Amino acid sequence: MSGIIGKKVGMTSVFNEKGVNVPVTVIEAGPCVVTQIKTVETDGYDAVQLAFDDKKAKNTSKPLLKHFEKAGTTPKAKVVEFKNIEQEVKLGDVITVESLKDVAAVHVSGVTKGKGYQGVVKRHGFGGVGDQTHGQHNRLRAPGALGGSSYPSKVFKGMRMAGRDGGDNVKVRNLQIVKIIAEHNLLLVKGAVPGPKGSYLIIED
Repeated sequence: MSGIIGKKVGMTSVFNEKGVNVPVTVIEAGPCVVTQIKTVETDGYDAVQLAFDDKKAKNTSKPLLKHFEKAGTTPKAKVVEFKNIEQEVKLGDVITVESLKDVAAVHVSGVTKGKGYQGVVKRHGFGGVGDQTHGQHNRLRAPGALGGSSYPSKVFKGMRMAGRDGGDNVKVRNLQIVKIIAEHNLLLVKGAVPGPKGSYLIIED
């Protein structure tokens, strides 16, 4: 497979074959159901749609309920399309974490933790005002001057200022697969992945 949908469980550490303690992220990867197969003839491109994690029928729209019924599965919470699928699949097939057993490393995509409205020190790593000899007794974390005087008399786009931080789509590339626990649908990858515990992740080989 080119990928699978998962959910972040948390972080821990394991000992590898050399006795080194390796930090890992535990991901519940699958099982995912094939809910649609797109082709060039019908949709203009080739892709396989996977769905993951059960959802209550009362919280699912009627069009989606019919969509999942067509695939012979219960309503799902997360639906993702994957391109460049190498193996043959058909509607209703179940993809498990074992599809990654021959893969050495994966790319993991997720949404980072939202931090709300933040100042420039936390958001961009500004140092703040250094010495306090010029009267700025309560301006330690202020951004300072923005640069525009009589010309150009405006703040340029992209200026690093306070604002909403986090909640970005981030892909971490080439994370080594440390262990696969197939009976519990668990994937252990070396290092950290974006998002809080319980957030959805897209794992691509």
